[in-house]
Amino acid sequence: MFFRNAILRVAAFFLGVLALRYRTQGNYAKAEPLYRRSLAIREKTLRPGHPDVAQSLNNLAELNREQGNYAEAETLYRRSLAIDEKALGPEHPDVAIDLNNLAQLYKTLGNYAEAAPLFQRSLEIDQKALGPEHPGVATDLNNLAGLYYAQGNYAEAEPLYRRSLAIKEKALGPEHPGVAASLENYAALLRETRRPNEAAEMDARAKVIRAKYE
Repeated sequence: MFFRNAILRVAAFFLGVLALRYRTQGNYAKAEPLYRRSLAIREKTLRPGHPDVAQSLNNLAELNREQGNYAEAETLYRRSLAIDEKALGPEHPDVAIDLNNLAQLYKTLGNYAEAAPLFQRSLEIDQKALGPEHPGVATDLNNLAGLYYAQGNYAEAEPLYRRSLAIKEKALGPEHPGVAASLENYAALLRETRRPNEAAEMDARAKVIRAKYE
């Protein structure tokens, strides 16, 4: 039984890999049954509260979100979060990922009041677990800044975009594609706050970086 379950768990992993490939191609009809089969195997061969089950739930949630099935996505995200909080502890980086995913869903729905504390908690976890200069923290800062930007709260968003950019430049190097993304986000804010010259400088830097990866 042990070896059979081990083989099934390996199969679940590769089903998820194949599902991700189809999902990336936009072939959701083929991706969904593979994700569901992977989840079913993990639920059967692992304890219900295992982090791998949470991962499968999260994968299926992402698929539903991309298809606009927001109610189903929310249910799956919440199940994934509950499992990881219990199995890994409330301050684990995987919990931060779960919080971020759920927050992104609420942002998409315009539920900014629900999204904000989730983004903030994700940031707090990663700063403590990964360190304040980690690229993951830069992503969290960017996500929270994006929420403030969507609300038109540019004064709150700007220092977060600046800090995110600084972390990425230091951790990833000034010509990394992630730096280009931060420059573009910051440029958008600068245009909204009527600083076109500064925005143009940011955009120009981003274009130079993007050109190197074409």
